[in-house]
Amino acid sequence: MHRDLSLEIVRVTEAAAIASASWTGKGNKIDADGAATAAMREYFSAVPFRGTVVIGEGEMDEAPMLYIGEEVGSGAGPEFDVAVDPLEGTDIVASGRNNALSVVAIAEKGNLLHAPDMYMAKLAVGPRLAGKLSLDDPLEVTIQKAASLLQKQISELTVSILDRNRHAEHILTLRKLGVKIYLLSDGDVAGAMAVAFPETGIDLHVGSGGAPEGVLAAAALRCMGGELQGRLLPENEEELLRCLAMGISDPSKVLGMRELVGESDIIFAATGVTSGDFLHGVKYGWGGRAQTHSVVMRAQTQTVRFIQCVHQLHNEQRGSA
Repeated sequence: MHRDLSLEIVRVTEAAAIASASWTGKGNKIDADGAATAAMREYFSAVPFRGTVVIGEGEMDEAPMLYIGEEVGSGAGPEFDVAVDPLEGTDIVASGRNNALSVVAIAEKGNLLHAPDMYMAKLAVGPRLAGKLSLDDPLEVTIQKAASLLQKQISELTVSILDRNRHAEHILTLRKLGVKIYLLSDGDVAGAMAVAFPETGIDLHVGSGGAPEGVLAAAALRCMGGELQGRLLPENEEELLRCLAMGISDPSKVLGMRELVGESDIIFAATGVTSGDFLHGVKYGWGGRAQTHSVVMRAQTQTVRFIQCVHQLHNEQRGSA
């Protein structure tokens, strides 16, 4: 994988972030997502590769662009699987809250799991815990093992989890154990990624969220030496059949990093739309400029680069800002 693609991919997430950030706090998640998606698709056309969307905005009959199976890129160069979330946190942007991202991951063709749009149970950890915990263990056991491995008291651990009714039992267990809980209103990808950034203070991410978001988070964690384990949670016969159609014969099986993101090189990029735990949001300045803060990383070298960029906005971009 050519390392020059890293900068090309981060340009894509920057464009989507700028387009959607202008909708912050305006209560319109549909237009915010549409703006991000249109900008991302436009900028993909200049990337010198042949990409196929394996995780995107939905099936072809559900999404007008960046749908699963759509071809992106210039049409010349190597072939890649492409996973996108133009606006990870549509509700976050609509309500003006933190931790919205624009996200892209690419890997050699055939490596990214074509994750069906359903829930996935997840366990995400940073480099110090990678390969040492199991999603099959009860949550109490996982917490005890993590504390021992990190040489911390259980009361010193911080665990992130989406604030959802379906997590009531998990949250009760965590509180009984005495760990510190970081409740996420939204932002499943950012929540899982946070475990690999020491400055966030997050030790583990647990609970269930979208399966496509799980693959994106796994791609990021592979670039940082972390780990995500997942288990698909089909809720009905239709979702079960969809798993089988996508080649997942046993949905109850724990999916490790190899199943989720393969073993080839990966490039992952994310740009902050609103400020969060490890990225600043888009800031608009004088003279029609916008400032972005992004992270771009590569699995082969485990290089993590933060990029702060000032963009001169075009007239149409300034009009929406």
